[in-house]
Amino acid sequence: MIKIEYFKTLYGELIIGDYQNKLCLCDWRYRKMRKTIDGRIKNYFSTDYIEENSELIEQTKVQLNEYFHKNRNSFDIPLVFAGSDFQKSVWNALLQIPYGKTLSYLELSRKLGNEKAIRAVATANGANAISIIVPCHRVVGSKGELTGYAGGLVTKKKLLLLESPKIGLFG
Repeated sequence: MIKIEYFKTLYGELIIGDYQNKLCLCDWRYRKMRKTIDGRIKNYFSTDYIEENSELIEQTKVQLNEYFHKNRNSFDIPLVFAGSDFQKSVWNALLQIPYGKTLSYLELSRKLGNEKAIRAVATANGANAISIIVPCHRVVGSKGELTGYAGGLVTKKKLLLLESPKIGLFG
């Protein structure tokens, strides 16, 4: 079973999921693709959700609160990804974007060694189910503009400003 719990924050409500003491889900509860993301995760692990707390969920909530209060700029939660090899490569690349920095989809595609895969990279970015901890909010358009985010563009802007209030918006 995947233990899940809902977690209300000032940035929106998250759903946090623990599969065998690894975080498989930390996503915006009311995102448009909620049903698709949940289906993919349940399918991948061949199990279902159960609303139940765990030590890992509590640890995740503590670290998220520290992040929201500017007392943490990286996470040390064990993760497990539910996705294709390509999606996992994108999500692992997201983990390399430093706190307070942004990267364009094109730059991310280049880091992955395939500039022409920009649309596939953007799609994988949008399918990320471990928001904030796997910082897909740090990916922006090629001119620094805000583009899609599961938690909404207002939330994306707030997270970027939380991390780096001094940079006009991005840099």
